[in-house]
Amino acid sequence: MVEANSAAHEAIEWDLDPGDVIERKQLHGRFGGRTQGGIGPSAKTPNVMIFTDPIAGEKHGYYDGWMPDGRFHYSGEGQYGDQRMLSGNASILNHEAEGRALRVFQGARGHVTYLGRFAEAGWYEADAPETGDGPLRKVIVFKLRPLDIPAKRPGTKLGRLLSDQLETVTEIDLERLETEKTYVDPNREPYEAERREGKLVLDFSAYLRTNGYRVNRQRILPAGETRPLLTDLYVPDLDLLIEAKGSVTRENMRMALGQLLDYNRFVRAEYQAVLVPSKPRADLLELAKAARQAIIWPHGRGYKCSEADLLPNP
Repeated sequence: MVEANSAAHEAIEWDLDPGDVIERKQLHGRFGGRTQGGIGPSAKTPNVMIFTDPIAGEKHGYYDGWMPDGRFHYSGEGQYGDQRMLSGNASILNHEAEGRALRVFQGARGHVTYLGRFAEAGWYEADAPETGDGPLRKVIVFKLRPLDIPAKRPGTKLGRLLSDQLETVTEIDLERLETEKTYVDPNREPYEAERREGKLVLDFSAYLRTNGYRVNRQRILPAGETRPLLTDLYVPDLDLLIEAKGSVTRENMRMALGQLLDYNRFVRAEYQAVLVPSKPRADLLELAKAARQAIIWPHGRGYKCSEADLLPNP
């Protein structure tokens, strides 16, 4: 919310240059705006001040910083629930119409560094957890165009990945420790079910390699998205796409079938299967069959599949 004082903006000249360091308390004393939070629209001067801490934010799925499009991407405000285009977020979106300059600062407390003046150049939605490692929700990410400094190379893990991924689908090594949560909720520890999924994938991959089959994973970046999708396993020689689940429940089966459908829009594998730790009950086998997907589970020293001809013979 804009400061309660709605008087006309004072004629205070902006005298900070990019790279200047100033104490945040002193900054607001001179130019107005909120003394806390990430977005500080001022009623005292025609400015909207934005504060970003990429190192702290990246731990929680906020990737503020330069991206390959030459824009500074900035996550909006709102700690709980889906973010909405209100209050500080609306002040960024409407800054030009309201005659305000958009000022970006590195840091959020104590001394902050002025990065420069920017202009809002579009926005999109992404997933990130609530404050306190809560559930995933929708966040608003603004694209900010620099006005008085040149664009810089991406510095965040996500920015570097987006710079390197030239194709929609990229093959990556199975042993590469990337998951979708790496880029959405990196601070959260894996659940026990996720650890079981990882072991399932490694054991099944070893089985396939023993039988002479190549295995890898696919990293997918859909058009317009800034968070990659990561498949659990792809077997090129069988043209088989696999999603693993650590327990055989209806919820997990539904999730896996949907994930395979999502991934296969881009991978275009002829066959898709869910890898689970034990044989599912009959109705879940029928569910997979109705979705034209198979189910694979450990059996003795090998594996069984609901589609008998899909796997190599032990």
